[in-house]
Amino acid sequence: MKDILKKLPKIELHCHLDGSVRPETMYELLLEEGEDMEDISLEQFEKMAKVVDECNSLVEYLERFSYPLKVMQRKENIERITYELLEDLSKQNVKYVEIRFAPFLFMEKGLSFDESVESVLKGMERAKGDFNILSNAILVCMRHESVEKSIELVEKGEKFLGKGVVAVDLAGAEEGFPPENHKEAFDLAYKKGYNITVHAGETGRYENITKSIELLHAERIGHGIAAIKSPEVMELIKNKNIFLEMCPISNLQTKAVESLDEYPIKEFLDNDILVTVNTDNTTVSNTSLDKEYELLIDGLGFSIEDIIKLIKNSIEATFLPKEEKAHLKRIIENELKNI
Repeated sequence: MKDILKKLPKIELHCHLDGSVRPETMYELLLEEGEDMEDISLEQFEKMAKVVDECNSLVEYLERFSYPLKVMQRKENIERITYELLEDLSKQNVKYVEIRFAPFLFMEKGLSFDESVESVLKGMERAKGDFNILSNAILVCMRHESVEKSIELVEKGEKFLGKGVVAVDLAGAEEGFPPENHKEAFDLAYKKGYNITVHAGETGRYENITKSIELLHAERIGHGIAAIKSPEVMELIKNKNIFLEMCPISNLQTKAVESLDEYPIKEFLDNDILVTVNTDNTTVSNTSLDKEYELLIDGLGFSIEDIIKLIKNSIEATFLPKEEKAHLKRIIENELKNI
């Protein structure tokens, strides 16, 4: 079964760049930045950068991002990290990935908005040539920031639409920061032609899913676990063909659910809700798409046919133009036939 999983052509739609930095690269760059790492070995640092055992909450999980953000303030570092992530994904037979990042988080030491975005796009372009992996970028607005900041992101990001950027997202801890706070920015994004995905219903509030769809024009929902608590929300998702970007291992780590038995992915699938499976953060969650699929097979009784259904859902969920989506579909289907 594991051999088959490795061979499967895969798609990754919910992957945060700053949560997916190689630990050895992070360690090396922190030393270059003059960070005091003298008494910390690489092995010790890996445990600091990843959720290895238990994590008590989403807030604690998000604390792991302090390390990568320290080294993602230089153009060359951002380009390298992007390139290396795509190299790692290509080795797992990932054919297409949408990498998401918040440009303003890379601007604390003087980088401009354009420089932070262009650095990611350069890494993507190099990796396409070297590893034959397709990728696009999603720009992230942060919940705790002002709507003015989100509007600024939408306006400054517009020049990159169709040139590597395909969508905008809203991310961060949900508690205290409802989606409607950013409605004006997402109305603008919708008018400008951005695709839209929103983190919602990750930690319990199913009404955030409804608001994200009805007020923020979301076509995809990041996580969306809380939908299971409301038949009305499940019906809304189903009727509007909204895709869920689920990340099982991350969701277990952040205590979005207490146990795998409570994870609603099979119920969503059985109700014809369009589910996709992703990693969220390959480094912080110490995961890969193979690991995510293995968890579903071993823990929830998924078959290879179920996994293939998830992959086919992911093709339809991509924020690709029609012709590019059809091309990706042909690549995936040809490889599946051979397997």
